[in-house]
Amino acid sequence: MNVSNLPVRLRELRAERGVTQDQVADAVQVSKSLIAAFETSRLAPQQDTAAALDAFFGTGDEIQKLSAEARKNRKPGPSWFRPWRDVEETAVILRYFQATLIPGLLQTEAYARAIFASTGMLSDDEVAERVANRLERQAAILDRADRPAFAFIIDAAVLRCGPPEIAKEQLLHLADTGARPNIFVHVLPDSAGLHPGRSGSFALATLEGSGAVGLLEDFYEGRVIAEPTRVTGLERAWQTVSAVAFPRDQSRDLILRLVNDYEDRAADLAQVQP
Repeated sequence: MNVSNLPVRLRELRAERGVTQDQVADAVQVSKSLIAAFETSRLAPQQDTAAALDAFFGTGDEIQKLSAEARKNRKPGPSWFRPWRDVEETAVILRYFQATLIPGLLQTEAYARAIFASTGMLSDDEVAERVANRLERQAAILDRADRPAFAFIIDAAVLRCGPPEIAKEQLLHLADTGARPNIFVHVLPDSAGLHPGRSGSFALATLEGSGAVGLLEDFYEGRVIAEPTRVTGLERAWQTVSAVAFPRDQSRDLILRLVNDYEDRAADLAQVQP
């Protein structure tokens, strides 16, 4: 089976139905940029999305087969990230501490685009591709059929960064996603003071029957940490940070209060506009 047939077939089906990318995106509940990425061979739909596309176009399992073949031949994202992506697809527990940004799995499309664009080193097409990769990763990991447990700890300062219109949407998304029964979002308050997380962001994955591995990232790339003593160090850092983080409900209350702050700020700005 020629995997290049996938984007061609998707464009053909959309033309036959006389629908736009926006309409397809709405029908299968993904973003327009993700549909565009499917139609230009930058990404291949995950199983659930491919099944939704087959249902929408009435194509049986044709798109699912084409997508499965395409996924075998590519792993989106930089080469250094692929081992961690494999870990995310099989872990039973995933934990993320973020000191500087909203975790990638919880970012909205607008927030992710703003982050990638802010580097000043990427073209518009490169930004669009990275955003599409991130959205595909979210769909593949957060919506896994076996429902791993997720825990996210986010420094409170991160929640106050960004343009109001983007930040407000992002905070609402955090609150909504954190309401899922297997996803726990915790805020690390300013009062936490000094703690191991000040050294940088990290992640931990617990694997079925084979212990845990970690992930550390710097400005350019990241690396998977499997050496037992180093993983133990990350486990200790997690325990220390989680001990001073707000509980789930208190974190959600803080997030929603910040949403109200953004709304009040927008109202104040509107009043002073000429």
